[in-house]
Amino acid sequence: MDITDSHVTGAVGGRPDSGFLRPAAALPRDQLIGELVADLREYAIFALDADGRVSSWSAGAQRVKGYDSEEIIGRHFSVFYPPEQVESGYPDWELGQAIAHGFFIDRGWRLRKDGTRFWAHVVITAQRAPDGSPEGFIKVVRDETEAHAQRQRSERRFADLFELAPVGIALLDQDERILDANGALCDLLGDRLHGKCAADLMHPSDSGAGLISRPADPAEPDREPVPPRVLARSDGQPVFCDVRCAASVNDDGNRFWLAVFQDVTEQVRHAETLHFQATHDQTTGLLNRQGVNELLAPMLAGCGGTGQAAVLFCDLDNFKRVNDSLGHDAGDELLVALAQRLATELPASCTPARLYGDEFLVVCSDVADCGGIDALTTTVSDLLSALIPLRDRLVSIMASIGAVTVQGGATIDEIISAADAAMFDAKRGHGRYTRTAPTTSGVQMALEEDLRDALRHNRLRLHYQPIVTRDQSIVLAEALVRWPHRELGPLAPDVILPVAEKGGLLPELDRWVLRTALAEATTWESYDGHPVGVTVNVSGLRPEAPDFADEISAAISDTGIAPDRVVVEVVETSLVDLPSKPCKTMRDLASTGVRFAMDDFGTGYSSLARLKDLPTQIVKLDQRFVSGMGSDPADLGIVRAVVELARAMRRTCIAEGVENTTQRRLLEGLGVDACQGFLFSRPLPAPEFRALLSTPGPALR
Repeated sequence: MDITDSHVTGAVGGRPDSGFLRPAAALPRDQLIGELVADLREYAIFALDADGRVSSWSAGAQRVKGYDSEEIIGRHFSVFYPPEQVESGYPDWELGQAIAHGFFIDRGWRLRKDGTRFWAHVVITAQRAPDGSPEGFIKVVRDETEAHAQRQRSERRFADLFELAPVGIALLDQDERILDANGALCDLLGDRLHGKCAADLMHPSDSGAGLISRPADPAEPDREPVPPRVLARSDGQPVFCDVRCAASVNDDGNRFWLAVFQDVTEQVRHAETLHFQATHDQTTGLLNRQGVNELLAPMLAGCGGTGQAAVLFCDLDNFKRVNDSLGHDAGDELLVALAQRLATELPASCTPARLYGDEFLVVCSDVADCGGIDALTTTVSDLLSALIPLRDRLVSIMASIGAVTVQGGATIDEIISAADAAMFDAKRGHGRYTRTAPTTSGVQMALEEDLRDALRHNRLRLHYQPIVTRDQSIVLAEALVRWPHRELGPLAPDVILPVAEKGGLLPELDRWVLRTALAEATTWESYDGHPVGVTVNVSGLRPEAPDFADEISAAISDTGIAPDRVVVEVVETSLVDLPSKPCKTMRDLASTGVRFAMDDFGTGYSSLARLKDLPTQIVKLDQRFVSGMGSDPADLGIVRAVVELARAMRRTCIAEGVENTTQRRLLEGLGVDACQGFLFSRPLPAPEFRALLSTPGPALR
């Protein structure tokens, strides 16, 4: 890496080494005067005539240049320049630049009388006659040789450290093109890297979007741990690296990035080995109980009560006789053979595991993909019922299987215990047995009773999440229910609503949320002089219910809130097949000022004709499209289409789940009317939301 220089300036007007040119407007007058008069003893100040010949000489000039006035006056000022610059016509070009722009500033090598070179800071100011014609120049030269030498020494030390560092280091421009790379990085990747793009270094298995980590908001850098990146050696082998990046600025003002690469391949491989050993059975290589827990945890979290996941508990029949007659090593060989059959022949949505002894587990993430639970159980039974060659014998083996469909609400231990119980039923003569986890219904019934009691005694709470316009004004707040459960702690809607739905409590829950939200909204202050509306989700109070309009009208009348501050949110799928009478009911309410919002828009199947006729004034764009619009072109296209559709139909468009400034900027550019999400505020308890309204503007910025 060569970071020394013979001349600081680059090409100006197509000339190499032609000077550092700044237009007059770029340099304030006071700054120019300061450069001319500060510590004049260090400066050579002299005058040139219109042809560039020295016409006056100062004592400072004599100290810097070494000439006395008798020796230099009348000589052309090119005598101060190295021969190669004189031959290129550079001195006269400098004067031309000073005439064209009023003055010229440069740094570079100059000559003293004795022929020694010194690093000079030069300012040439053009002088003009009253008619505007050039009549001479004032030239100020400062000797900066020591400062230049110090800078070069500093740069040399950096260059030495750059090459001697045991970790890989690269300099990249803003387009992630490598400007320079030290030997350690080239050795690590086995290739010369200068001029390559960072994308060329990445292994296909790397999931990152770019090499340089840039925070979404530069004012709030991301301090979360950064996972290792996967680079590729020249032979294609992966290299895991911790990559740390820092931005810097060149002398010319251009930004560049300094990236440090620490090879952590050995640590990653070691961690992977330890994790594999901790989560896999040593004998068969299948998942063990800990591995099953890690597999089931996210599956249960996303189950949502669909019943699409299943767990099959498999126990080999009379396995003990194999160990007793052929020995435990033979028994292990049988287990390995069966494990291989499961690993290679099960459907893609199934994962086998070995729990203890002769007990296997099969976890299926999508029962429908396997033809249903009965078909899946038959498949597993066939794989575990076979003649296996073992120690010169054919050993016949069969298995009893208990299957459990996962409905959500139960723990991993409860699900496996239920599958185990189903397997024992199978051993009693059924061969295979299917049941739903029995603990789910018990948990559901207990939560239903607790929720009914909480509604009866007003133990639920509402939080409010602001909905803001482009100028950060709060115009609405969505009411979100919270349940401070005595034993389970705070419960969110994703837990409360399924319990209420299964227990037939949704209408009662909706009435409580509606009346509580409207009553609390009457206590809110205006925000920046404008009243703030409240939006309430309803799923139990459906538009087709006979008392729908009466419930909403009574809540508005009893609380005294203005109808135009009330927004009722209904999910898209509830509105698709809405008959004409409920539509008229909604229109009648809308005529009083109440507005209706179509929630989770884009996740249903509304036709354009149906959407046009629905009495909704607001469209809420589902957050799953918002979250992906910064990285997925398809999501961005969907968002653009929804925004344009809402605008064409004269609906207000609100984007949900806005979490970073990139999403906000994209949404604002597409014309979204308002946004809601953690970027602006988390859902706040009622007192905190009231306090937010009393501090307008900066509270959300």
